[in-house]
Amino acid sequence: MADVMKMKQAHKKLKEWSYTWKALEKGYTDKTLYINLSENEIREKSVPPEMKEKFIGGKGYGLRYLWDATKPDTKWDDPENEINIFSGPIAGITQYSGTGKSLCVSISPQTDIPIDSNVGGHFGPFVKFAGFDGIEIQGKAKNDNTVIFIDGVNHKVEIFEAPEEPLDSHLLADVFHEMYADDEKDRKNISVVSTGAAAENSFIGMLNFSFFDPKRKMVRLKQAGRGGIGTVFRNKNIKALIVKIPGVKGNLNNVVDLAPIMERGKRFNREMRELDDSQAEMRTKGTAHITNIMNDYDLLPVNNFKLGSHPDAYKIHSDIYKEKYFTQGVPDGCWIGCNMSCAKGVDNYLIRSGPYAGEKVLVEGPEYETTSSLGSIMGIFNPDFTIESNFYCDTYGICTISWGTIMGFLMECFEAGILNEERTGGLQLNFGNADAAMELLHLLAKGEGFGKIAGMGVRKLKQYFEEKGWGDAQFMQDIGMENKGLEYSQYVSKESLAQQGGYAMTNKGPQHDEAWLIFMDMVNNQIPTFEDKAEALHYFPMFRTWFGLQGLCKLPWNDVEPENNGEMDEPAKVPEHVDNYVVIYKAVTGKDFDKYEMIRQSERVYNFQRIFNIRRGYGLRKHDAQPFRAAGPVTIEEYESRADRYDKQMKEIIGVSPEGKTTEEKLAITREYREDQYEKLLDAVYFRRGWTNGGVPKVSHLKDLGMDLPELVEIVEPLQGE
Repeated sequence: MADVMKMKQAHKKLKEWSYTWKALEKGYTDKTLYINLSENEIREKSVPPEMKEKFIGGKGYGLRYLWDATKPDTKWDDPENEINIFSGPIAGITQYSGTGKSLCVSISPQTDIPIDSNVGGHFGPFVKFAGFDGIEIQGKAKNDNTVIFIDGVNHKVEIFEAPEEPLDSHLLADVFHEMYADDEKDRKNISVVSTGAAAENSFIGMLNFSFFDPKRKMVRLKQAGRGGIGTVFRNKNIKALIVKIPGVKGNLNNVVDLAPIMERGKRFNREMRELDDSQAEMRTKGTAHITNIMNDYDLLPVNNFKLGSHPDAYKIHSDIYKEKYFTQGVPDGCWIGCNMSCAKGVDNYLIRSGPYAGEKVLVEGPEYETTSSLGSIMGIFNPDFTIESNFYCDTYGICTISWGTIMGFLMECFEAGILNEERTGGLQLNFGNADAAMELLHLLAKGEGFGKIAGMGVRKLKQYFEEKGWGDAQFMQDIGMENKGLEYSQYVSKESLAQQGGYAMTNKGPQHDEAWLIFMDMVNNQIPTFEDKAEALHYFPMFRTWFGLQGLCKLPWNDVEPENNGEMDEPAKVPEHVDNYVVIYKAVTGKDFDKYEMIRQSERVYNFQRIFNIRRGYGLRKHDAQPFRAAGPVTIEEYESRADRYDKQMKEIIGVSPEGKTTEEKLAITREYREDQYEKLLDAVYFRRGWTNGGVPKVSHLKDLGMDLPELVEIVEPLQGE
C-alpha cells in the first residue's frame, strides 16, 4: 500500500470537473461524457432525440459521435479522431446473463475506417451507473502518462498525470483498483481501461477492461481486441481510464418492468444448469471447447489457414485445458449475474520468458480464438506456449487474433523464401518454432528489430515486402489473411461460401461476431442456394449488430439452447432466446418492440456504418474482395493435402474431370470456379441488403428504414449507378 500511495502522491492534477448526477431511466441517462485531452476540456452532452431513436446505444452511439467529430480524411493519429466507449440500454441489468458489454469505436490504424470492438469487464456499465451513457474522448494529451478518472461516488471527473505507475495492464489495473478502493470490499466497485507497451510499438494495440473477481480476490481483464484501438489510446497519450461507483444493486437501470426480466433470467439459468454439460461445456471449458470440434470438421486454422486439422491437435484438446489448466468450480463471469461462467482462467501460472519470467500470474482464458491464433495457426500445439503468449499479449496490449494471423503469414513467408534469417534479424520463423515466436513477441513489445516490422499487420507487411522486392505480390495477396486491413479470425472458411461472405463483407473487416455460418452452410446444408445464403447474410449480421447496440454478449444466445430448439422452424436463430431479448428490451425501455423491429434497428446502424466507410473512400464492392486462401487452395501442397476432396468437387460440382490434369491445372480450375461463386454471392447479398451491385446502400432503402438523413443521401446519391 505504501508504494501505491507514493505513486498517487506523484499525480499532477490537470483538470477537475463536477457534475450533477441523475439516476438512469429506462436504461438511459440521456447524457454522455465528452473529454478533449488537447484542451483538458470536460463537459457533458445531452443525447438528441434523433440519436436515441435511430442509433439506440452502444456501437450506434459510438459511430454517430465519431462521424460528427471527424472529417472524411481524418487519420487515425489525428487529434480529432476519437475513442468512444458506450454500452446500451440493456447493459448493466443483473437479472439476465451476458449484459455487461461495452462497444469501443475509433478510426482504425489498421483499416482507416471505423472499427467497433466489443468487450466485457465492468467499465461500460459502471460509466452508466456513474451518470453517462458513455464516454467520448478526443484530442491528444501533452504527457504520455495521462489518466482520466470518473468518480461516480463524488460526481466529478479528473484528468491527471500519473508518472510512477507501471504501463503493462496486469500491473496497472491492479494498482488502480488498490489505489482508489476504500477497503478490500470496495475494489469490486472500480474498473480500469488500459493497454501495454506493445500498443505504442504496433498498429494492433488493444484495450484491457478490468473487473475484480471476488472469489479469487484478484483483478481480471477482458479485451477489446480488434482494429488497433489500443494503439490510438497510446497515441493520445492515455495511460488509463478509471471509473468508480458506490456499488451495484438490483435495478440501477430503473427498468419499466423487472418481473419479466427476472422470469426470463431464471429460465436461462435453468438451461445453463441442466444443459450446458451436454451442449457446449461453457462453465468448465469456456469457448476453448470449440477447439477440438473445429479440428474434427477440418475448420481449425493450421499453418496460416493452409490446413483445417492436424494430427497433433489432440495436444490442445479442450479436455486438456479443463483437466490441467483451467480453475474449476468458480463463478467465472465477467459481469455480475451472468450464469455463463465462460471467462476461464489459469491461476498461479509460472512464466518462463520475458520480463516477468519466474513470476506466477493469473492468465485469462485462453478462449478458442487464442488457442488457435497462439497455437495451431503457427503450427504450434503446446498449451504452455499458448498460455504464456496469451498472458504477454494481454499485458503488452496486443490483439491475440491479429498477432496469430500475422505470425501465420510471416511463417509461411519464411518457408516460401520471402523471408530469411538476415531479414528477420536471425529468427528462424518456421512453422512450429515456438521459441522464435515468443522472442518475436517480446521484440514487438520493445519496438525492436523485426518485432517493430511485424507489428505493422498483414496488409502493411505485404506492401513492405513487395517494396523490398522480397516476394511475389500476387502470392502474398493470396496467403495474407486480411480484408480491409484487418486480420482474419480463426476459422477456415474454404468450404463455406456463406462464411466467406460473413468474413469479407463485414463493414469493419473479417471478424466472426457478425456471422458464423459454417455449420448452417457446410455441415448441415441448410442454406444451399445463393438466395438462402443471402438471407442468412442479411439476418445474422443484423441480429448480431443488435447485441452491439444494447451492450450484450452473444454467447447466451446460442451457446446453450432450449431442449426443444431443434423442433423449431428456424433452429439456427434459437427463436426462444430471440424472444427473451424482445421481452427484455420491452421491459427495460417500455417501448413497443418485436423481432422485426430488432432487425430494423440494426439495419439503420449497419447501413450508417457502410456509408461511413464510403465517406472515407472505402465501402464499395472492391473492398469486399477476399484473399484467395479464404476461398480455396493456393499452393500445390495445399491442394494435394485434400486432393480427394478437391478432385471429387471438380468432377461433381464444377463438371470437369480431374483425370490427366496436373495439380497446377486443377488449382487454376478450382480457383476460377470459387472466385466466380464468390462474385455471385456478392450480387445476391447486396440485393438482399437493399444495396446497389457496387455495394452502396440505395436511397430508397434508406428511406424505407427512416435513415435518409441528408448527410447520408449526399454521399450515396452520386453512387446509385455503381
